[in-house]
This record gives sequence, C-alpha cells and structure tokens, in this order.
Amino acid sequence: MNIKFKKLNKTIINCKKCGRLTDFIKKISTEKRKQNINENYWGKPVTGFGDVNAKLLILGLAPAAHGGTRTGRAFTGDKSSDFLFRCLYKTKISNHPYSINLKDGLKLKSTYITNILKCVPPGDKPTSEELNNCSGYFNSEVSNLKSLKTIVTLGKVAFDNCIKFYQKNYNFSERLKFIHGKIYLLPNDIKLISCYHPSPRNVNTKLISEKMMIVLFKKAKKIAAI
Repeated sequence: MNIKFKKLNKTIINCKKCGRLTDFIKKISTEKRKQNINENYWGKPVTGFGDVNAKLLILGLAPAAHGGTRTGRAFTGDKSSDFLFRCLYKTKISNHPYSINLKDGLKLKSTYITNILKCVPPGDKPTSEELNNCSGYFNSEVSNLKSLKTIVTLGKVAFDNCIKFYQKNYNFSERLKFIHGKIYLLPNDIKLISCYHPSPRNVNTKLISEKMMIVLFKKAKKIAAI
C-alpha cells in the first residue's frame, strides 16, 4: 500500500467526528452478537481495501454491525459478503469465494472496495451531517485511485451518495436514476454502474441473483479493462 493510502487509512481509523456513530460502535463491540460473543470486535471506523492501482471501485453504504465493524474490513464476515465474494470469485476479481477476516489471504484484481460511510449507523440510516463529515475520506480515496475507470455502487443509497459526491466536487448536475445494471458517465470519463445490494433480503426475495451479479461484474470488468 502506498504512503498516501497508509496516511489516509490511519486518519480514518482514528476518526471520532461523529459522536453518535462512535457511541454506537462502542455499544456493538461491547454487547456483541451471541454467535460472536467470544470474539474481539474491531470496533473502529473501517477503511477501504484492495488494489491501490485499481481500475474498478466497488462502493457500499457503510460497514455492517457484525461484519466490517467486527472484522475490520468492509464486506467481510457477513451474509452480504458471502454472496458478493462468490460472485467476485466466479468473475475472477477475487482469489477467494469468501471474505472472512483480515488474515484470510484475500486479494482483489485491480479492484478497491470501500463504503461511503466508514462507521456503521444505527438502523443503517446515517444523518446528512454524518455523510458530510465522512465525504472527505471518500474524496481522498477517489483522488488516490489514479487508474480508476469504473465504479459499481451496491444499493440505491450508495448510488445516490456517489452522485452527490460528484455533484459537490465537480461540475456535474445530471439527475441519474437508480436502475440495476444501468451505466452512466461521470466526470473524468468514469463509468458508474448501479447494482442492487447483495443483502440477504434482496437475495431471498430474488431481487438479485448470482447470475445477475455475475453478468454485471463481467460487464464492469470489460468496461474497466481488467
């Protein structure tokens, strides 16, 4: 990892800008979940991870309470990550069909994974102030990903906030609609692909399937030329 990302990630991990989120993380990490009662939770903001020379960025909303907040890595250790990484493995974006913990040997091919918000919010509903407080970190991640060509947003909230970021930081005023698999053009010739979130609810209701997700990531790989 390069110096810029090391410095950025250290700042993210030590961030305490949002009192509500800091308190909520402490509560989760202390009370824990029954099946994880004997584990030590990460209990801090969660950075992005992957290839810092990535052409593809996969973007979620926030770490899961007992996924990223427990393990210390985005989309790791929960059912959403199980589904996501089966698809990433089948499209040869990841070297494993799972993302369990920081020591599982996971590697991504020209891909970086992060969240708009680095801390889990109560009820998965961040305030506009919390999103604004965290926006600088996402700005730095995008700025440091010098080879970035394609962004896949997982879920409508990540999609909406990615667009807000580009509206705020660039001369971009287009109104884009969340449609699964739709491709849009962002500033700096970056392609945005909207994707349903790989949550258990979406999978169980068949809103998203492995086949749909694999087709989408094959498309993302082709656009990003990886």
